[in-house]
Amino acid sequence: MVGRPKSPDYVIFFAIIGLLGFGIVMVYSASAVSAYVNYNDSYYFLKRQIIWAVLGILAMLLTMNIDYHAWRNLAKPIMLVTLLLLVLVLVPGLGKVVNGARRWLGFGSLYLQPSEIAKLCMVLFTANRLALTQDKIGSFMKGVAPQLAILLVVFGLILKEPDLGTALVIGGTVFILLFAAGAKLAHLGSLGAVGVLGIVGLIIAEPYRLKRLLAFSDPWADPLNSGYHIIQSLYAIGSGGLFGVGLGRSREKFLYLPEPHTDFIFAILGEELGFIGTATVLILFFLFAWRGFKIAISAPDIYGSLLAAGITSMIVLQALMNIAVVTASMPVTGIPLPFLSFGGSALIFTMAGVGILLNVSRYVSWK
Repeated sequence: MVGRPKSPDYVIFFAIIGLLGFGIVMVYSASAVSAYVNYNDSYYFLKRQIIWAVLGILAMLLTMNIDYHAWRNLAKPIMLVTLLLLVLVLVPGLGKVVNGARRWLGFGSLYLQPSEIAKLCMVLFTANRLALTQDKIGSFMKGVAPQLAILLVVFGLILKEPDLGTALVIGGTVFILLFAAGAKLAHLGSLGAVGVLGIVGLIIAEPYRLKRLLAFSDPWADPLNSGYHIIQSLYAIGSGGLFGVGLGRSREKFLYLPEPHTDFIFAILGEELGFIGTATVLILFFLFAWRGFKIAISAPDIYGSLLAAGITSMIVLQALMNIAVVTASMPVTGIPLPFLSFGGSALIFTMAGVGILLNVSRYVSWK
């Protein structure tokens, strides 16, 4: 028995609202120039982001008030639908190609990104399966291997889009869930070693990934091509100093830094609001991570614990990867910053995940 629901964790709630507020302001600031050039409307991306933010908040409030145990019965059907969508997005004529990647399904003027659904769905599905097979987690073949099988299918489908960044977030989240469920360290260590070798192989197999890796090691070797993103991002962050050049006064957003309102929005944030702005965002993410993992530790049952750990890990891993790319701490891979980057599917499903986490928090008895 988990008892009657109480108030949700307000630290997480207000941390997310704070990040969402930063996102709306920075999406407008970072996108105004490119929006005017491409759409003759400086508010083009802002208006859409506000709509997505409202829908995201509604999704969060909805899932926050649904008993998290209800997702156990829905985990398998949602997983099947997600797999179908991941297959459909690869079908020519159905999947929309943008910048050489086939990641979206179009429905009229609306577009859906199945990989964003897959991130949350994999947490729901894996948490449920691990909770059901808790007594077998010590066995690799009976406890770990079945989870890896579905992971490899999802990983492979997303990799075909191609979207290595999202695939890595999902893989890392499942790895953390296996650890949280009690998998043997020897099994996890072996999986980690195989995973690293696999990533190296994927990088070598694709010329553009290899170029990004070489650019990461020395971006100045090819400053106008493979090293361009990293150099412009570092210019933006370095120009910000302590207090920034001022909100709306970024120079890099004048078509120097590619994707300033999506993958590289943290660089524009650093340029305009400086160390103070970036530190504030990092603190908000830290508060989210702290409370999220505390909920996971204090949850009333193993399913709630795994669910909270998975959702928290999913969001924190993605944020760390995005910031690492922007600060040249890892090779460039296209992945948005949760709650801040422009995007509809990503924001709505991430907010829905936060709502599920908040619902778990309603059943926690804080000491």
